[in-house]
Amino acid sequence: MSELRGTAVNAAVRYALGAVGARQLRTVPRTAFYDPPAEVPARPGTLIRSQEAKFYLDPWRLLRAPARAERVMYSSTDRLGRPIAVTGTVLSPTRPRSKRADRGLVAFAVGTQGMGDQCAPSRQLAAGREYESVFIAGLLARGFNVVVPDYQGLGMAGTHTYMSREVQGHVVLDALRAAQDLDNPDIPRDGPAAIAGYSQGGAAAASAAELWHDYAPEVQVLGAVCGAVPADLRLLAAAIDGSPYFAFLGYALVGLSADYRVDLFPLLNDRGNEIAAQLESQCMFESLRRYAFTRSETLTRDGRTLEHVLAQEPFARIVEEQELGNGRAPRMDTLVSHSKLDDVVPYECGRALAERWAALGAHVRFSTNYAPTHAAAAVASYGSAFTFLHRRFRGLPTQANTAAYLHGLKDDDPAR
Repeated sequence: MSELRGTAVNAAVRYALGAVGARQLRTVPRTAFYDPPAEVPARPGTLIRSQEAKFYLDPWRLLRAPARAERVMYSSTDRLGRPIAVTGTVLSPTRPRSKRADRGLVAFAVGTQGMGDQCAPSRQLAAGREYESVFIAGLLARGFNVVVPDYQGLGMAGTHTYMSREVQGHVVLDALRAAQDLDNPDIPRDGPAAIAGYSQGGAAAASAAELWHDYAPEVQVLGAVCGAVPADLRLLAAAIDGSPYFAFLGYALVGLSADYRVDLFPLLNDRGNEIAAQLESQCMFESLRRYAFTRSETLTRDGRTLEHVLAQEPFARIVEEQELGNGRAPRMDTLVSHSKLDDVVPYECGRALAERWAALGAHVRFSTNYAPTHAAAAVASYGSAFTFLHRRFRGLPTQANTAAYLHGLKDDDPAR
């Protein structure tokens, strides 16, 4: 009976993913805006160019968000400290703000989009296809200005360096610098700011929070919201291999291999290399639909799982370098949220990160919810995120948790 039930569940998930991915995003050629300059400015956060943009809330482009939108290109730094160009979108509310409304700037790091250029948030927002629009619209409705970075290699030439810790943090912090460099009266050059993100965006927000004091101390960052953070890729690999979310593991393998110049060809068999190449041009829903329930041992030449591959060199060192809370902690108030029932990023990833940060002296609060599934947990975390941001911009303190308390929340099964 349990086997029959499992088969039925798998069939239902496959059907749902097929329905979601039925309308694939076309691989649209990049416009000239996304072409980087011959020489990228060496100073991180330098605004290179901007243009008026649009932000729609629906794919039919009938509901335009009440916001002034500007697409921007700015300088950042890659993992090795070299200048790179990155794009993003700056949004300011157009509705009248209440007297108590916050006018701060929030850098919102989006969750997984995919790896194709057409998946860049700046393009998805303009097309009305950005699934993070609900949270972004919520920030705007509460009076916040928002900057949404596209990440390295997303929308522009080159492979998206998916889950590369350091560059994701740089891109988020430099987005704040670039937004404050715009000629926008709602965003003062030295005004207060905050960081937020969920899933891949939670990792980017957490990285930015860790790097802020040394990388961008002149930006007045008051706090960070980090939801469902995949802080330890080893736990993630064990959790999603063979699941409906296998594509995320594929993205991480391709993105990190590109960033660290690791040749995947000798590791993967013909089908594995074919899938790796396809992932680079796809957006998330298409990848989820195509590769749901894929087992990684069917893609490697020697039949090893990716969990075992990541435990050996050269990947063992690469994966260790991506671990958040590995001797680094934010010097700002931070909210970490995670669902006990997250079916993508194990709860232990977020809980252990909060404990490591607290043990290093960080002022961190951990929020647990019980929303079923990764997607539902994102929505469930909105309320605590908005409350945290309002309190930080109004100078109100955050009630932090101790490392001992957070250790007491440890799950006996780290895969949950």
